[in-house]
Amino acid sequence: MKPRVLVADDEAGVRRALNRGLSAEGMDVVLAQAGPDALRLALTGAFDAILLDIMMPGLSGYRVLAELRRRGITTPVLLVSAKDGEVDQADGLDLGADGYLVKPFSFVVLLAQLRAVLRRAESSGAREGVVYRLDELVLDTGARSVTWRGAEVGLSPREYAVLRVLMGRAGAVVGKDELLAEVWGDEAAATRNAVEVYLGYVRRKLQAVGAGHLLRTVRGHGYLISGPELAETSLAPAGGGDPGRR
Repeated sequence: MKPRVLVADDEAGVRRALNRGLSAEGMDVVLAQAGPDALRLALTGAFDAILLDIMMPGLSGYRVLAELRRRGITTPVLLVSAKDGEVDQADGLDLGADGYLVKPFSFVVLLAQLRAVLRRAESSGAREGVVYRLDELVLDTGARSVTWRGAEVGLSPREYAVLRVLMGRAGAVVGKDELLAEVWGDEAAATRNAVEVYLGYVRRKLQAVGAGHLLRTVRGHGYLISGPELAETSLAPAGGGDPGRR
């Protein structure tokens, strides 16, 4: 799957440029222009990395980062700021940032840093697991568990794999072919009909615990899992979800 990156910056020109550049590099980009939007999205755990501007309305990048780390969200964060002082950089790193870029920055350097943190996160995630949160639905890849309001949701290994792909792309429509490739891989007997069957199984089990409203079918496109945290990015085209735009 494409790396999923949250770009949070209050400058529309910066958002557009990063969206264009990172999308061209094969990344799935979601945009936010204000601190509260960035925090709401990042708390889902559905991103592989975050580019976080420090000076944003509502909440500063420092406060967003501090709250993410306080709540146990370990998604790699690259702070971006016009401030180039050593104290500013040290403060960001002390809060748990994985890197610090000073504006104006080279896109080549940003891309290199971003790829480096993605590689480290992939290696660490394979060992420690990743936790996805959507409303009160929690999927823990380390424990291979799914819970709704603290109660376990019993899923078969295949159902779990389907839900994991969807939660990893929460707020975006995932097509049948993508699910087929991610969950069934090279299995010769696998068909798009199998995707429909297992989506039905997952939907019924979520409905049984009261979480059925999170999963939707988008006719002609695929499937979408989304809660209040991602309501404004749902159904946005790939690489263009910008919850900061009103």
